[in-house]
Amino acid sequence: MAHELTAPARTSQDRHPAPPDRPDWWRDAVIYQVYVRSFADSDGDGIGDLRGVRERLPHLAGLGVDAVWLTPFYVSPQADGGYDVADHRAVDPVFGELADADELVRAAHELGLRVIVDVVPNHTSDRHPWFQEALAGTGRDRYHFRPGKGPDGSLPPNDWESVFGGPAWTRVPDGSWYLHLFAPQQPDLNWENEEVRAEFASVLRFWLDLGVDGFRVDVAHGMVKAPGLPDIGHREQARLIGAQRLPFFDQDGVHEIHRDWRRLLDSYGGQRIAVAEAWAPTPERIALYVRPDELHQAFNFPYLRCPWEADALRAVIDASLRATASVGAPATWVLSNHDVVRHATRLGGLRRARAAALLMLALPGSAYLYQGEELGLPEVTDLPDELRQDPAFHRGEGQEGLRDGCRVPIPWTPDGPSYGFGPGGSWLPQPEGWGSLSVAAQTGDPASTLELYRTALAVRRGHPALGAGGPVEWLPVPRGLLAFRRVARGGGVVCVANTTDRAVELPRPGGPGGRPLLTSDAEGETAPGDGPDGPADTVVAAPDSCSWWAI
Repeated sequence: MAHELTAPARTSQDRHPAPPDRPDWWRDAVIYQVYVRSFADSDGDGIGDLRGVRERLPHLAGLGVDAVWLTPFYVSPQADGGYDVADHRAVDPVFGELADADELVRAAHELGLRVIVDVVPNHTSDRHPWFQEALAGTGRDRYHFRPGKGPDGSLPPNDWESVFGGPAWTRVPDGSWYLHLFAPQQPDLNWENEEVRAEFASVLRFWLDLGVDGFRVDVAHGMVKAPGLPDIGHREQARLIGAQRLPFFDQDGVHEIHRDWRRLLDSYGGQRIAVAEAWAPTPERIALYVRPDELHQAFNFPYLRCPWEADALRAVIDASLRATASVGAPATWVLSNHDVVRHATRLGGLRRARAAALLMLALPGSAYLYQGEELGLPEVTDLPDELRQDPAFHRGEGQEGLRDGCRVPIPWTPDGPSYGFGPGGSWLPQPEGWGSLSVAAQTGDPASTLELYRTALAVRRGHPALGAGGPVEWLPVPRGLLAFRRVARGGGVVCVANTTDRAVELPRPGGPGGRPLLTSDAEGETAPGDGPDGPADTVVAAPDSCSWWAI
């Protein structure tokens, strides 16, 4: 590189010790994703920052999560929300400075929270010193530069398409082309180059020495391309991602990189983790990323994309548990993130969103929450076109700018210039009435979505059968419902989800001794008929609801 920054003068977590070791804490952790730009703004410029995150950490500790995952806050021109990194070792001034990251890690650890940060190894920004050198004619083998096709080289080297739409190649003034699987401002790195591998090992050590507890690996299925960069022969290639293997995604060579990273993480004491954002065509292919000598977790995109239908949910749950068990890894579950429509909208309303949350939190493994889902926030669908910042939207292709709607800054208070997001406005406009969904407005209301999440996470952490507890045992229920039992030493839980739009009567979960623990139904009517003569033999599962029963 053109420069080399160094971490603060200390060794690993000596200055900011992590929360007390809980062996393999990540196997059943609840991890909260913070989209830094939209979480909390400390200086009034309308953009969230690291100091804002630090000031709001008590909310996350009170919510009951185990760790916080921060989206990129590195130096970046922000062509793709910070996923175009120009300096992997420095904080972009819009988010603060390196001292703010240092203080955030300290404060999180003092509250018992671990910190996971993004690492973006598939590409850099076109403003990165390496790419600027490449444009000047040196160090081009760090990227994928190729001559064009046709008699004058005016055609792209192959038919690969960008995930954001259009060709995955851009021509430079000397006539050659460079590869970018995302925006043109995000040139893909060449991981066959040893300098690239050494650089990212150094970047990981830099942040581990600062005290972070792990990494979310962006595009962990990318990095390695098929030899010869062969044509695909199909258009609309973005639709094939996750459906079939492609010459630029899910190539076997990525696993050598992940094994190297696992050895590096283990050298820091065994409790630092890496989480793969990996798209692959089958659960079995995804499981390859979490073999014992590779990464610790992989996001469960089939679950995220699953509709609110009992049969589909059971199929995805079974396939996920089977695949991860085959390699001894925990399953992960996620309903929303910064790239998809919020599940309160995607699944068809808040009732379903609340039910889906309880179902997810009852499953064995690790769960990911996206900021604001604990408030029941819907997707913001009426943003003016001129305010959208998603590069896919402005290219008129790809995801049609849907990602902006889930990135609107979250509300903290019922009023104020940005509903408590910060002392000024917000970089994307917040809807009228956003304050009624705020943290302050929902706190203390037993029927609120926030209090449902707080209670669910407390029960999940305290009950031996939940979290890493017992395996899933499916129970017979009417069509459209799901029911499973989990039993561990010290107790058991039955989870019942009704994905239909009608109330369904069924035998009391767990028999006469079954005791309702929690329900997503705000009315709380999980066991009508219970009274002075004892529990009813049957209960009614409300439409679009989920309930937990102690047995």
